[in-house]
Amino acid sequence: MPGQNTNAALLGDLISVLLRPYDDLGAFKGRVRVAVPRMGVGETAATNLALVLHELATNSVKHGALSTPTGLLDVGCLVEGEDAVIAWTERGGPAVVAPTADKGFGNKLLNRVVEGHFHGKAAYDWHPDGLVVRLTLPMKRLTE
Repeated sequence: MPGQNTNAALLGDLISVLLRPYDDLGAFKGRVRVAVPRMGVGETAATNLALVLHELATNSVKHGALSTPTGLLDVGCLVEGEDAVIAWTERGGPAVVAPTADKGFGNKLLNRVVEGHFHGKAAYDWHPDGLVVRLTLPMKRLTE
């Protein structure tokens, strides 16, 4: 019903389903690992989170850990106060170099969704061994 918060999915299930196609692209299955606490995600938030995760996965396949047969992706989540903090951690891909030019459309979309819909923030750590993205999302927005 309109105006009611209903959970569309559990966060871990949503992330696992969205990333399942990327798990079979390398030399072995099981290179995408998801470890999050049991929490619900609302219908609107699920759609927006799917856009964000798709953008991160697409970039990983093009440039990051999922572009190599043995690269690994770990997605975890912690609850810190009123926020859910999702950590996207890539390892085993090519050496990471921070972008020097303006970010592309996909990255702008990701930031617009994180900041605009979720009222959260995305922080990037361009570590040479692998990209780490930290998405801080208010729990109240995640359940909408």
